Amino acid sequence: MTEIEQKAKAAWEASHVLATLSTETKNRVLLDLADSLGNHREAVLAANQKDMVAARASDLSSAKLNRLELTVGLLEQMSDGLRQIARLPDPIGAVVKSSTTESGLRVQKIRIPLGVIAMIYESRPNVTVDAFGLCFKAGNACFLKGGKEASHSNAALAELIKRVLGQHDIPTAAVEVMTTNDRNVMRELLTMDRYLDLVIPRGGTALIQFVHEHSRIPMVQHFHGVCHIYVDEFADLDKASRICVTAKTSAPATCNAAECMLIHESLADTFVPALCSQYAEAGVEVRGDSRVCNLAANAVAASDQDWGREYLDLVVAMKIVAGVDEAIAHIQTHGSNHTDAIISEDGDRQQAFIAGVGSSCVLTNASTRFNDGYQLGLGAEIGISTSRIHAYGPMGLEELTAQRYVVRGEGQSR
Repeated sequence: MTEIEQKAKAAWEASHVLATLSTETKNRVLLDLADSLGNHREAVLAANQKDMVAARASDLSSAKLNRLELTVGLLEQMSDGLRQIARLPDPIGAVVKSSTTESGLRVQKIRIPLGVIAMIYESRPNVTVDAFGLCFKAGNACFLKGGKEASHSNAALAELIKRVLGQHDIPTAAVEVMTTNDRNVMRELLTMDRYLDLVIPRGGTALIQFVHEHSRIPMVQHFHGVCHIYVDEFADLDKASRICVTAKTSAPATCNAAECMLIHESLADTFVPALCSQYAEAGVEVRGDSRVCNLAANAVAASDQDWGREYLDLVVAMKIVAGVDEAIAHIQTHGSNHTDAIISEDGDRQQAFIAGVGSSCVLTNASTRFNDGYQLGLGAEIGISTSRIHAYGPMGLEELTAQRYVVRGEGQSR
């Protein structure tokens, strides 16, 4: 048996223990881990600095460096996320629906753990803690494959998790962390359908395509974040300016950052130059259609490839549209089913946008950056699914469970 198979089997065996843990025990582990992150922050940050030094030496892009770096503030947010997960209702054993048949059978549909969840992700070491916290509360073991650029950070975080699990006499194989970037090892991992129940790739196109092509394990995609904001003719322009700018600049390398602005033509003459000026001040490059370029001196001409592109950088596409129908059509053609927003004070326009845009999260008068498990009160997220089977949107606790039937009889036969 190879090392990968041994680890997968150990996680599978641990999952049977996790499925029986009480809510009180799970919450105690999560709260102790939250405290441990604070108590050992210096060690975690020191490990992260090793990764940062190596990443800078290898000329990793600024966007990826931002995703890789851990700070005191981010560690505090990770701890807060664990505490929030602990406060959430335990989904395991929850009765989704209940009925009694004509024969007197009591039929209940009840949430159960999925089993072992494999997570393959790049850069962000905070995912290690977020993924463990959610999987653990939902009764699942997790097998985590982080990128080699975050190997020291992930190893330090995994050590903290295992230490807390051991203190509670819970199998430490409830979390397995793999740091190698060897594609042959990844191929082997993706054949472990005997032990792994779900795989979630979270990263660039190449990673997701690799998993899609090689996995025997059911897969939930965390794919492109081509997020749009449509500024309607009935928009409050103060709201629109603030949302459009910060949705790009607050964290340009995240999947929920806005990548394309669609502006109603009636606002174009005044709003487009003002917005482009704000982008210029923030260091954002605007790639616009011909009308945008005529209105804003700092805009450069967009190519066909700029529509539907995830920049993950301080670059934004901008297009002038005739109205909500054209905005919807553009998103249907170029969107990625991730996150899209409308800025409008008109309820009918908002509803038309909600009905016409099928993305996993649609917002009105709010930034696309809110499509995030922590921001939506899920505690954290293990990913944002852009595929509609099993889960769609931020994957919190309920999305990490399955549902089965429990039927109670009194001697009925058929």
